Amino acid sequence: MQKSPRSTRSYCLIGGLAGIVGVILLGLSFAINVGPPENASSAELVKFGQENYAHILWGAWMQAVGPVLIILFALCLVHLAGAAERLAGWMTLFGATVLMTVSLIEITFYMSALHADPEVMPFISLKLISAVQHLYFMIAAPALFFPLGIVLLGSPVLPRLFGYLALLLAVLFEALGVIFLLTLTLPAAVTAVAGIQALWWLAAAIMLVVQSRKLDRRLAPVS
Repeated sequence: MQKSPRSTRSYCLIGGLAGIVGVILLGLSFAINVGPPENASSAELVKFGQENYAHILWGAWMQAVGPVLIILFALCLVHLAGAAERLAGWMTLFGATVLMTVSLIEITFYMSALHADPEVMPFISLKLISAVQHLYFMIAAPALFFPLGIVLLGSPVLPRLFGYLALLLAVLFEALGVIFLLTLTLPAAVTAVAGIQALWWLAAAIMLVVQSRKLDRRLAPVS
């Protein structure tokens, strides 16, 4: 069944707005949940959790919901590109699943870190968070950006620049994952690089909304 121009524009607006809101939620989550001081003792971690209890939980909620909206945007791009039944589209869905899984595992340890009994629980949880962060660079981000970049390069949904940048991000994250594989706790400068992907999602989502009317004509015949 062919999509009508109205349904095409609806996918653009829904997907684009989901991507924008998702990025905003992620940004707010990191803004209110800054993390404990470095080299804090178990007692200091317990105290930090008690003093920042609400911020940590609301940050965890935002970090859980934000990626869901971003993935909705990514899958809208796959649908609009007519790639839902192609290998690149399937692999984008796989990458989105991996990314969501890694994100939820990390959030679980945010919440477990709030338990003060046993006293070492916050310390153990932070170590597990550091371990999970490796997965983002090693597999989660590359598994999503690489096939999505291929999808975008084969479709007029977004300017081809976004496809090339997605492939570049996939290579960058994978390279960092390999380079720092033997470093148990990733340096702050490395984890900060993850913020680059938020700029890509935000720019792509805004672009999709802005050109949604024009895409009525260009994408209407896509099945």
